[in-house]
Amino acid sequence: MSETSPTARALRALEILQNRPGVTADDLAERLGVTDRAARRYVAILREAGIPIESVRGPYGGYRLGRGVRLPPLVFSAAEALGLVMAVLDGRRAAADDEDPVGSGLGKMIRALPVQVARQAATMREHALAVPDKWAKPDPAITSALVEAVGEQRQVRIGYRSASGNTHAFEVDPWSVVVRYGRWYLLCFAHHADAVRTYRIDRVTTVGEGTRRFVTPEGLDPVAVLEENLATGWEHDTRVVFHAPASEVAPWLRPTMGRLEPLGEDRCVVVGSTSNPTMFAGEWLAGMPFEFTVEGGPELRAAVADVAARLARSVGE
Repeated sequence: MSETSPTARALRALEILQNRPGVTADDLAERLGVTDRAARRYVAILREAGIPIESVRGPYGGYRLGRGVRLPPLVFSAAEALGLVMAVLDGRRAAADDEDPVGSGLGKMIRALPVQVARQAATMREHALAVPDKWAKPDPAITSALVEAVGEQRQVRIGYRSASGNTHAFEVDPWSVVVRYGRWYLLCFAHHADAVRTYRIDRVTTVGEGTRRFVTPEGLDPVAVLEENLATGWEHDTRVVFHAPASEVAPWLRPTMGRLEPLGEDRCVVVGSTSNPTMFAGEWLAGMPFEFTVEGGPELRAAVADVAARLARSVGE
């Protein structure tokens, strides 16, 4: 079947409606590569085939599948099913427990698989050792509420527990949810700080529904902004001069270490902040193949001195 045939495009429209409830006619047309009028015609074709499709008017309206629609069953190959089980076990230790929300969902998926595939998946789930959680996992309900607010561009009031255990509540414009190295972050505009902020979602305790709307910045790159934001606003300032050109240092630099600025042709400086000077010194700076001088941050200077002393003792006389 040609991908541009009316039947193929109608089926593609159905797939889009399944994956993106509330999709507008403009978005549907763009994803199908057709005009708005043609997109509406494909919706009409689906309706004529007996598929209930509701249309909601207004700024937050769009098309969505109505009640009573019967979707084709999910079909997994053995490799796909086992791959999903492995990914879930790798990411959540409690996935082998039916009392855990993720474990319960995984069990339902396994029970829906063909017998032969289900037997292999169930055996893997039962006997494979789930790795311990490296990081605290966010509450699924909290995460879902934040993702929904991001999609609706709706301001929310969150409760937040800091690393020291203090709790706060404040309004934010949730721009994006980003997963970075196993941790889940909320990238947002925090109204109490009048600035862009990044919060760990496993520390968000509540999400209050709001009615005020916002517009996400045009051209936003959530990952890039997150990386930049993670290097600022921490309690310990850092300033490190590298005795090498910025072009050579840049490939080795973690974005969370700070902002890189050239200092002539053969030196550069990284300015930022950190909540963990020991990690900054022992894991990040120690892995850089350049000579450097710590000019700012007494905590970082002390951490670097400690690392240097331990390395010297390990060599001996």
